[in-house]
Amino acid sequence: MKRKFIVTGGGTSGHINPAITIADSLMAYYKAKGDECEIIFTGRKEGLEGELVPKAGYEMKYIEAKPFPMKPSMKMLKAIKALRIGRKQCDQIIKEFQPDAVIGTGGYVCGPLFMQANKLKIPVVIHEANAFPGRANKTFGRKAALVLTGFPNQENDFKGAGKIIHTGNPVRKQMLKGDYEQARKNLGIGPDEKLVFAMGGSLGAKTINDFIFEAAKRPEFKDVKFVLGTGKQQTKSIQDKEIPANLTIYEYIDNPQDYLSGADVSITRAGAVTCAETATIGSCSVLVPYPYAAHDHQTFNASAFANVGGCVLMADSDVVAGKLFDELDKLLKDDARRESIREKALSLAVYDCTDRIVNAIDGLFD
Repeated sequence: MKRKFIVTGGGTSGHINPAITIADSLMAYYKAKGDECEIIFTGRKEGLEGELVPKAGYEMKYIEAKPFPMKPSMKMLKAIKALRIGRKQCDQIIKEFQPDAVIGTGGYVCGPLFMQANKLKIPVVIHEANAFPGRANKTFGRKAALVLTGFPNQENDFKGAGKIIHTGNPVRKQMLKGDYEQARKNLGIGPDEKLVFAMGGSLGAKTINDFIFEAAKRPEFKDVKFVLGTGKQQTKSIQDKEIPANLTIYEYIDNPQDYLSGADVSITRAGAVTCAETATIGSCSVLVPYPYAAHDHQTFNASAFANVGGCVLMADSDVVAGKLFDELDKLLKDDARRESIREKALSLAVYDCTDRIVNAIDGLFD
């Protein structure tokens, strides 16, 4: 038997990495059963998916797509035109590839594929990572054959879906074996060095970037090594800044598992995937929710950790106000507290997430 899937999801690593993980898991699942599995992706060449998906070893079929603005404007006309083109492209891709199902993890790039799959009666599978669904997932989820959720009790968000199953959020297989000592060896960090790792996601976070630049200059952190993933949208804003000697910056972090595992403290946003990775690895994290996230879902995500002592939760405004400097100093000096945060974070991990996902998808064909 051979199963064929088209997978999509784009815009941010929070959509793309889960899509790649689901694809990897399906390939492994069917191989273990002695069956064949073929997977291709659709997405924008200009989007981050155009870089990460081919790097993961999958064929990418490029399509047109643009976000629909919240209010009428000229951008609406451009989005409609791109949707029409994207639907024609997806129609051809589906008819040539003949998938058993299409799978999406979010982002406006999913729209053309979902619409054409519905028209051609191809089952649509959606994975929603956050506690509150994004526009694309919420719109198309109500007609989906299967909706997989990162958080429980989301049935009301997807009324009309064929089946709704809570699976948790998938993380890349590299994240499943976080080891503090080994990660530090991989990074060349000595046993007596303190490492602070920060990233604001694939696009970056100005608040976190500004904090790290200032912290690295402060005398209380002069012996601390800082590593910062600036994110693509924030790279220009730091080009003219003087980089302290104890700060290393990257636009995008290819091996976050080593940094999340090996850092004494990690400072990140609180997107659903980041939180899942934090739990799986058992990172000692300061979570700084993005303040403009829809329904403030990042604060909800981070609160699940803070409520059990699995992170330090700090509002974006408090970081801007300088409250994190003292908190970070205290945390770096308290080995027992950092270890406790790691253990509590680990308690929130869903280790059979990918098993739940592939079993649910395979169940469509029973």
